[in-house]
Amino acid sequence: MTPSINRWRVIIASTAILLCTGAVYAFSVFAGPLSAQTGWSMGEIMLAFAINSAIGPIPMILGGYLVDKGYVKWTIAIGAILFALGFYLTGYVTSPAMLYLTYGLMAGLGQGFAYSGALSNTLRLFPDKRGLASGILTGGMGFAAVIASPLASHLIQSNAGDAKLAFRTIGLAYIVIVLIASYFIQPAPAGFIPKGWTPPQKAGAGLTNKSWKDMLKTPLFYIIISMFFVGAFSGLMIASQASPIGTTMFGLSASTAALYVSLYSIANSSGRLIWGSVSDKIGRSNTLTIIYGVVALSLLALTIIPGQFGFTIGIIGLGICFGGVMGVFPSIVMENYGPANQGVNYGIVFTGYSLAAFFAPRVAVQMATANGGDYSNAFYVAIVLAIIGLALIFVYKAVQKRTA
Repeated sequence: MTPSINRWRVIIASTAILLCTGAVYAFSVFAGPLSAQTGWSMGEIMLAFAINSAIGPIPMILGGYLVDKGYVKWTIAIGAILFALGFYLTGYVTSPAMLYLTYGLMAGLGQGFAYSGALSNTLRLFPDKRGLASGILTGGMGFAAVIASPLASHLIQSNAGDAKLAFRTIGLAYIVIVLIASYFIQPAPAGFIPKGWTPPQKAGAGLTNKSWKDMLKTPLFYIIISMFFVGAFSGLMIASQASPIGTTMFGLSASTAALYVSLYSIANSSGRLIWGSVSDKIGRSNTLTIIYGVVALSLLALTIIPGQFGFTIGIIGLGICFGGVMGVFPSIVMENYGPANQGVNYGIVFTGYSLAAFFAPRVAVQMATANGGDYSNAFYVAIVLAIIGLALIFVYKAVQKRTA
């Protein structure tokens, strides 16, 4: 007998957890003040963000394996608590090495476990609305910085630039939230079918399950992971550098730049919901074609449109499209390789995101440092990658058609 489950309550609890773990997107608000408070260079500080994001495949794959084996609640709860604790302990760091341990490793591992578990479990609960469910869940993660950015900025400015106090205060709140939300997590029953929904009967309708070994043997895997990399690159570059870009290139104050970080996060979270829903209607590849096109235009706006207007257009466009990338790819993986091994399969594909997370902030910082705080060259690199993404989509469609 299939156990009773309220899938909407589960997605709300899962979204609440990712609303905490998504605070990584507000890191640019912490970075400058933390550098000033400790005397560490921005390069040293941003390495923590790179470690946090780049370590993602490890907990994503391991967490996905545990979820696929039925340990959903434990995977999400342990990951959420580990992230919140790492965020809190960052408020006590006294060296870059400690920062890499607490924010880089602890928070990074925790975020990966929570994200992998929540996403895989939610997609199994919503086989009829995968794009929408993925959009809601990842949108909550993207919305996190809308809350964290102004709150962190206020705490830092009202406490003489004490970024560590902001980490401790917000981290403590996250510990309480994730403990409560974890109580309401329920695993999706095997073969779950929502009431009133009939699975599509056409051939190849997401019913073929492939293991990670079988996935690696398909040409589509390498195309998908490459598309993920180029799609996430520009979004991660802005997520990590939005505040410095605003202050150095566009002359914004620290408080105004923090508001733009929130604006970026609103666009990011909205894009996950919007593009996830759109992809249910027009298809994943058609959606990505639009996304990559808008990314290239938004980056171009940052380089050629002067003043705050250009910054606003670029931030909104890139935020919406980065959200779209994060909202669409989980469904792409499940539809190509089935739901049974989604946890591990998506964790492996997530390597594309992690590579972008490692390189994007470093490219941005190094190019800006070499050009007196001007990020234009980094924007040009991201534009080229977006164009490559457009080309990859046509290859993806051709290979998918041939495979079918």
